[in-house]
Amino acid sequence: MDFRNYLRKIIHVDMDAFYASVEQLDNPELRGKAIAVGGSSKRGVVAAASYEARKFGVKSAMSGRLAQKLCPDLIFVKARFDRYTEISEKIRKVFFEYTDLVEPLSLDEAYLDVTQNKKGNPSATHLATEIRKRIKEKTGLNASAGISINKFIAKVASDINKPNGQKTIPPEEVISFLEDLDVRKFHGVGKVTQVKMYKIGIFTGADLKKYSLTELEDKFGKSGKHYYQVVRGIHLSEVKPNRTRKSLGAERTFSDNISSEIFMLQRLEQIAEEVERRLTSKKVAGKTITLKIKHSDFSVQTRSKTLAFYISSKSLLFEEAKNLLYQDPIRESVRLLGISVSNLNTEKKSTIPSDVNVQLKFPF
Repeated sequence: MDFRNYLRKIIHVDMDAFYASVEQLDNPELRGKAIAVGGSSKRGVVAAASYEARKFGVKSAMSGRLAQKLCPDLIFVKARFDRYTEISEKIRKVFFEYTDLVEPLSLDEAYLDVTQNKKGNPSATHLATEIRKRIKEKTGLNASAGISINKFIAKVASDINKPNGQKTIPPEEVISFLEDLDVRKFHGVGKVTQVKMYKIGIFTGADLKKYSLTELEDKFGKSGKHYYQVVRGIHLSEVKPNRTRKSLGAERTFSDNISSEIFMLQRLEQIAEEVERRLTSKKVAGKTITLKIKHSDFSVQTRSKTLAFYISSKSLLFEEAKNLLYQDPIRESVRLLGISVSNLNTEKKSTIPSDVNVQLKFPF
């Protein structure tokens, strides 16, 4: 299978420290300072950190207490998701000036297929430069971009020249780029798989490429075929606009494992609040609530419950997640908790009653 049979022109646009940058944009006194959105020095989890804070090691999903320890001058700012959503909508309008094939991944990132585009410009590199300039003009914020032949490589490339930069991996450089890439950056390689690969001497794409399809399937099951193809530049996933969302949720990985149910409940309440925001912004609700628990040994457990009615409020989400937590004793410390809502009311585009609580040379 030859990756050249699947050439597309894909741009992955990723806003730079989006939440934190919005706060610095709206409050000039915060510009140039180390800030964290969410969390606090006493409790809570950092949702985002400015680049000034990242220099001290502060990052998202870190406890506010640890963040404050790493950066004593850190300024905590309350999250304003309505404002982030407002700016995100402006950014997406820019995307649609160039193509209708836009696949949002979150408020601050999206894939664009510009193989055929509204500007008639054959250079995805030039289009990415224009798009980043337009976003700056419309919002005052910086974006980074990755450009390549498929979604996987474009996403990896968008991190290379952050912040406020872009990187193109043209077709003729794809194979050498993938061979030099650390396997931990390959889509689908989580921490457990990374450790497993490192143990058998697979550190880079070149190491991965030495294994046959059969060998990879023997070692990694169904994922083996994916690893075999992606290291050869083959990633068949198309940019999918108008995806029908099947579930929506949020999760948090903790910097320190927690074993106290009191701390777990505190985290679940914060996660439930985030899920409520996301449901409300999408104007959806769901009937099935799933609690995800990742233990210190990386084993994952899920517990679900389907209700007779749709919910989206923080209070109901938290109550159901709490019931699922108490369903069975937690015998191991926990490194991650998550809440997701599925069985959504998106099959029919109907308005929810007011009494229901909704929340080569291929030019590049």
